[in-house]
Amino acid sequence: MCMAIPSEVIAIENGMVTVECFGVRRQASLLMMEEGEVALGDYVLIQAGGFVAEKLDRETALATQALMAEALSAQAS
Repeated sequence: MCMAIPSEVIAIENGMVTVECFGVRRQASLLMMEEGEVALGDYVLIQAGGFVAEKLDRETALATQALMAEALSAQAS
């Protein structure tokens, strides 16, 4: 099973995005998305293999991040 964490797009260049989530940055390919579908500040899900698979609305992305942070915090204690 694969779980994707919503990540914010902080840079776009040459068909690639740089995203950030929980302070971690990584790059992903836009090969599976239509050109122009993703903009700076958007939230995306990245599938295994490093491809942007889906764009999320901001409210859903932030709510999902909050739930994941809560689950990780509970697991650590």
